Amino acid sequence: MRIRQSRRILISCGLGLLCSTTACAGYTPTPSSDMAALSTVPAAVGTETTEPPSTPAEEDPDSGTRETDWGPLSEVDRDLIRKVRLASLWEMPMAQDAVQRASTPRVREISEEIASQHHTLDRQVRDVAAKLEIKLPVKPTTQQQAWMTDISGRSGAAYDTTYVKWLRLAHGQIFPLIGTVRGSTQNTLVRRFSEQANAAVLNHQRLLESTGLTTPASFPTPPT
Repeated sequence: MRIRQSRRILISCGLGLLCSTTACAGYTPTPSSDMAALSTVPAAVGTETTEPPSTPAEEDPDSGTRETDWGPLSEVDRDLIRKVRLASLWEMPMAQDAVQRASTPRVREISEEIASQHHTLDRQVRDVAAKLEIKLPVKPTTQQQAWMTDISGRSGAAYDTTYVKWLRLAHGQIFPLIGTVRGSTQNTLVRRFSEQANAAVLNHQRLLESTGLTTPASFPTPPT
């Protein structure tokens, strides 16, 4: 009798344990809010591209014609502005030097006037360049530096004639460009500046020729 009761107890416990195991196997826990926020996908790692982002190509400010508040600005217009600046970079210091070193009173006298006018012209060209956003040169060209060296290496009458020769030649070279720009530019600011440059260069030519030291070598080769 006791054996039968023990078997019934064991069978009941076994069935209860089996039901408990089956219930647990079918249970899926609901994730908490914190767990739901987590991802099993690895976070993306920041990478740097080997090519820069494409941007529109910047236009070359020194090529072609561009619009300004004073009208179209051409390459020839900009060329004149830069060459007038270059002229002042070497002619002004050489004229100041000639005021002290020239052997004749007339050369010293005209050099003082040329230096003063180049000072004014350089101020004008820098003002125009700033308004038109033109980058100006900061030192003379190789040829201009050679002229300066040639003049500075002489003394007495040779200094005077060499000084007059190179300055007169340089003025003769830029004079045609001034006339071209004055007759063709559509930019009112450049047109007004070309007239100022024309007046200064023409006056300098007359002053240099008034020394009596100009020779055929002081003039550019005539066009054929």
